[in-house]
Amino acid sequence: MTSAGALSRLPAHTVVDTSAIETISSRSSASTKFGGVTVIVPCYNEQGMIAATIRQLTDIMRATRRPYELIVVDDGSDGDTRAEIASCGYEPRLRVLRNDRNRGYGFSLKRAVAEAQYETIAITDADGTYPITQLPQLLASLEGVDMVVGARTGLRVNIPLSRRPAKWALGKLAAYLTDTDIPDLNSGLRVMKRSLIRRFLPLLPNGFSFTTTITLAMLTHDCQVRYIPIDYAKRTGRSSIKPIRDTMNFLSLIVRTVLYFRPLRIFAPTSAIVFMAAVVVALVSKLVFGQVADVMSVTLVIASVQLLATGLLADLIDKRSPSFS
Repeated sequence: MTSAGALSRLPAHTVVDTSAIETISSRSSASTKFGGVTVIVPCYNEQGMIAATIRQLTDIMRATRRPYELIVVDDGSDGDTRAEIASCGYEPRLRVLRNDRNRGYGFSLKRAVAEAQYETIAITDADGTYPITQLPQLLASLEGVDMVVGARTGLRVNIPLSRRPAKWALGKLAAYLTDTDIPDLNSGLRVMKRSLIRRFLPLLPNGFSFTTTITLAMLTHDCQVRYIPIDYAKRTGRSSIKPIRDTMNFLSLIVRTVLYFRPLRIFAPTSAIVFMAAVVVALVSKLVFGQVADVMSVTLVIASVQLLATGLLADLIDKRSPSFS
């Protein structure tokens, strides 16, 4: 049951719907197929919000009546954040891991996954943006799938306008390359299986692109991913994301990941574009100059064939390599 004292310490915009939690918890306790949960919260300089997040998660997970542990990874935060974590007092199911310096969001998640007790892994941020009251719903939705993502497509989604064009473009590119509709590519509120994360561990980066990579890796391996619409609140505190640099990194990551798993999704259309360019050059040169620019046209045709051959070879290597799935 949710503690009234703990709730009183939460921000005004935070509301714990205990009736919804208890409904799902009754389903959970009625069946042994719902196992324990490891909830992971990476934290870097989140003073003003981390203590409330810990208390709220503790209340929510207690209400589910499932075995759980809460791992907070302090990624080299300053003294104020460490003191706020310590202010939560002793909680037997709370573990705090501290990185010796700021190692990155992905590094913190990978470290926590390596030490997790349970097969079901839930992750969320410490900045108050995600509606963690919906975590029980995500946990209940994991049955029959490999990952459940809280997609930021709800009625109240507070994503800065400056980030929306890049987010939309990257999402469309990822959807094309994976041949799958992706409502939210890099949501930080999700539930997944520890065994799958460990299989993809060599590919997962140390930075913010951890969530993007795990999404692409699962989709390109035909894993079952379910999306649950959620709201997204305005962040408390200053974001560590650098829009231009991180957008370019995300773009590079999407292309590299798909090249690794589905190379023909990139090489085949690129080959077709180059071949069409050869045809256009030949036609334009014939119509304008009365003579086909045969050297350029032949060069483009050869480049097109080489691109397609490279894609086929890469696809063959991928198919013969040991599978992650």
